[in-house]
Amino acid sequence: MSTSHGGAGPAWKSLAADLPASLVVFLVALPLCMGIALASGAPIVSGLIAGVVGGLVVGMLGGAPLQVSGPAAGLAVMVFGFIQQMGLAMTCAAVAAAGLLQMLFGGLKVARAALAISPAVIHGMLAGIGILIVLGQVHIVLGGSPQSSAFQNVKELPEQILSLHGPAAALGLLTIALMVVWPFLAKGKLKLVPAPLVAVVGASAVSVFWGADVARVELPANVFSSIQLPALPTGNWGVFVTAVLSLALVASAESLLSAVATDKMHTGPRANLDKELFAQGVANTVSGLVGGLPITGVIVRSAANIAAGAKSRASALLHGVWLLLFVTMLGHVAGLVPLTVLAGLLVVVGAKLVNMHHIRELSRRGEVLVYAVTVAGVVGINLLAGIGLGLLVAVLRLLWRLGSVQVDVAQVQGAYEVRVTGSLTFVGVPRLSMALAQVPPGASVRIDLAVDTLDHSGFEALESWSDTYRKTGGSVAMESLEEVWVRSGTTRPSQQVIGSQVSSNTLASEGAQ
Repeated sequence: MSTSHGGAGPAWKSLAADLPASLVVFLVALPLCMGIALASGAPIVSGLIAGVVGGLVVGMLGGAPLQVSGPAAGLAVMVFGFIQQMGLAMTCAAVAAAGLLQMLFGGLKVARAALAISPAVIHGMLAGIGILIVLGQVHIVLGGSPQSSAFQNVKELPEQILSLHGPAAALGLLTIALMVVWPFLAKGKLKLVPAPLVAVVGASAVSVFWGADVARVELPANVFSSIQLPALPTGNWGVFVTAVLSLALVASAESLLSAVATDKMHTGPRANLDKELFAQGVANTVSGLVGGLPITGVIVRSAANIAAGAKSRASALLHGVWLLLFVTMLGHVAGLVPLTVLAGLLVVVGAKLVNMHHIRELSRRGEVLVYAVTVAGVVGINLLAGIGLGLLVAVLRLLWRLGSVQVDVAQVQGAYEVRVTGSLTFVGVPRLSMALAQVPPGASVRIDLAVDTLDHSGFEALESWSDTYRKTGGSVAMESLEEVWVRSGTTRPSQQVIGSQVSSNTLASEGAQ
């Protein structure tokens, strides 16, 4: 175990901070592991196994010192679909194989490539998953059963509301109320007590004293004897391969983005993303082999870890130890928790995935359309379709921006003024050529280049036109293309210096795309 902050003192001082932090993270992770297993359509024990493996394996091998890993709500909908299609045993095999891919990615040091995915797509994916979780789990909260699709869940919701199922609905709604109200009520040291723990313990205690006849969590008496071993498919390998690839890519992206976000929350050592990705792969392979859910770095648990004062990876590792002790020694306690309570917990967790701060930020940056398309695809079709549609819109938006050049030609006192604004790239060269064709031969032309991006095609188009125009008897005054190229943040294409006049205008550039 290493001390995470330079000059923070000997290891025992670090451990003195990590030990209480690990207990806080354990108390946050315990109900979430059970709830995410419920949302995934997997046995509750599969979620707890994933929590144990994520804590122990990534805690020992990870490259993000204060990140905490375990089963994540962001994969619940995807896993639910795979379990419905292939069964739990083959889904576990897919998780293990996805882990091998992640180890390969980490070994090839391509972790930062995952950060090239548009944040609008990632946030849209998580928001879509959050909506699906809410639409499905709210039926359990109200005492019913979730439907097969988002449309069916919405369609059946009014009837579900009109026929509330007594104690189950009351306990589910109580859980939601405690989750929402506790952060406002907690003062002083009580703020360290996580809302999920308060909600689950409080609602479960009410159910016990009430003697409510509701479905509760079931854990096997002997966890080790009930481990679900993975099984490879005997046919229909297409679904299996799709599961492996999608789990590997989505889990990797979520873990790495979480690691980057976690780095912003503390001043200790920065994350080694390739090492973290490799550790996530090892954890997923182990989890899949012993019947656990897929694992990612989880920002909620990581934020709780940092807020509780953790100093090193020991905190994440110890939280895995506490989860293991709970599963093996106190599993019967989980049997007191009603399923509707876990569903209420998930409704709040899912709702928080629709982050209004992200929506406002993306709106300011003009990327809300990418976000909306991704959300609509995830909710209306499926997760992979939503990601694919989001990436497509992001690429189309980029091409549109690269081609969003504006060329205005005006005649002023016998001379022609040409103002070029926006991004002058290969996409906008045809528009530039059509505008310059309006200028008659032999005139005096002044070109004002107020562009924020200039690529090689735009460079050559302007250079070629100005040279040709001068040869036909005209005069061209414009800023040196070499200077425009450099100011737009691009390496110059050649050593040739353009012999054109330098205008008095300055280039207002906000940075290249």
